[in-house]
Amino acid sequence: MAHLRSRRRLALAVPVALSLTATLGFLPAAASAAERSAPTAEQATDAPALAYVVNTKVDRRTIASVQKAIGKAGGTVVVTHDKIGVIVVHSANPGFGTEIRKVRGVQSAGATRTAPLTPAGTTDVGAAEYVTAADAARIGAASAKTPGSEPLEADQWDLRAIGADKAAKINPGSSKVTVAVIDTGVDDTHPDLAPNFSASQSANCVGGVADTSKGAWRPYTDEDYHGTHVAGEIAAARNGIGVAGVAPGVKVAGIKVSDPDNGLFYPENVVCAFVFAADHGVEITNNSYYVDPWLYNCKNDPDQKAILDAVNRAQLYAQLKGTLHVASAGNSNHDLASDAIDDASSPNDTTPVERTIDPSECLDLPTQLPGVVTVSATGVDNLKSYYSTYGHRVVDVAAPGGDRRYQLPDTPSKDGRILSTMPNGQYAFLQGTSMASPHAAGVAALLKSKHPWAPPAVIQALLKAQADNPGCPASYDQDGDGVQDATCEGGKLVNGFYGHGIVNALRAVK
Repeated sequence: MAHLRSRRRLALAVPVALSLTATLGFLPAAASAAERSAPTAEQATDAPALAYVVNTKVDRRTIASVQKAIGKAGGTVVVTHDKIGVIVVHSANPGFGTEIRKVRGVQSAGATRTAPLTPAGTTDVGAAEYVTAADAARIGAASAKTPGSEPLEADQWDLRAIGADKAAKINPGSSKVTVAVIDTGVDDTHPDLAPNFSASQSANCVGGVADTSKGAWRPYTDEDYHGTHVAGEIAAARNGIGVAGVAPGVKVAGIKVSDPDNGLFYPENVVCAFVFAADHGVEITNNSYYVDPWLYNCKNDPDQKAILDAVNRAQLYAQLKGTLHVASAGNSNHDLASDAIDDASSPNDTTPVERTIDPSECLDLPTQLPGVVTVSATGVDNLKSYYSTYGHRVVDVAAPGGDRRYQLPDTPSKDGRILSTMPNGQYAFLQGTSMASPHAAGVAALLKSKHPWAPPAVIQALLKAQADNPGCPASYDQDGDGVQDATCEGGKLVNGFYGHGIVNALRAVK
């Protein structure tokens, strides 16, 4: 599965934490991905193919000229996003990147991975522990004590933490608002998701070209459950079955971007997803992942710069068409406002190279891109989750993502993680900033329902305005060893742990 803000920010269900949120980067002093892994000129004939993004000016003449140059350089055009000037290319020429960057009209170009393209396959990431029938009966008995609750809602401490249970009685959200889950796919046959699923706004973007055939958006296997869990947190229907979402009246769509062979979220797939969402009238996207293979993409590396440019063009295009993007901050407990971060995880498709990056120059995509809502995670005590990445003036808002280590709720299961939908009509607990982002996306959907003509920037401003900020804690020594596990900078209005505060669904509908 891909590096969700949970396995790679992905974690497992009930006993293990799950969360997608990715962020990759490259060591400024290290060689570029293509140059390090490419075969020699003598091997060019049987060299394996790599995928590239080529970014150009958006006029037709330039694009046509660059397309011809791509062919001459040994490349094959997979798809051209002419509205944003991004061309996805496959090439076995080891010098393709260097050659194409010299072509007139090319503004940046680079490999989107460090490993050769491989045949499709599936990857087993380990079984999740699901809610059993006995668990469901026990939780259901507790839920029945509260009139109007869903059968498993007694274990959904997260809904109560942000007033979503009360908000649903006032305004559950409009069916004219759609949140697209850019992820590992969504099981739209789940009884809690089927009532609110929008097939017309769903697709499989793997490879960079949108496949809208029926069911193309569904998970490859039951182990690709991340997107289904996220979708339930946003819009699981209040239909007397299972759980409820933050905005149970809005529509949810699935745009699958995880590679079937290794589960990674490659740039060309994410570019396709943003463009597809924009062109199909999606109001909000949820992004609980980071763009592979770099946790942080550095501007001074040609490959990573091209990735940064391509993804940013696509997300800005969607913003201009009225789409707000909400993204998870990551699960590395990194301070994105610091001067330096040690990254030993990139690239994650071949052999990682240890490097130290400047998070103001090497960005976690898409969460650090302009206009994207960056979300940190909290537990039941409204304290930053132990794993959550943070950063003063980088994090915009916080939301429940779960904390099974230090923040345990007084619920039937006493599980500090987030309960939501899983493939095949199942349910499980997961944790991570992958779970925080959909809570914020759900509140944004409620705001969009109330203010249908508001553009993305206004919805983001409203999301921040209605948030509750607990302020920096006096101490953040979670394990009690006398050492602060993270440092919160800022004041009561805005700080590194919570941004402008923890989202509030009840205020959003009022």
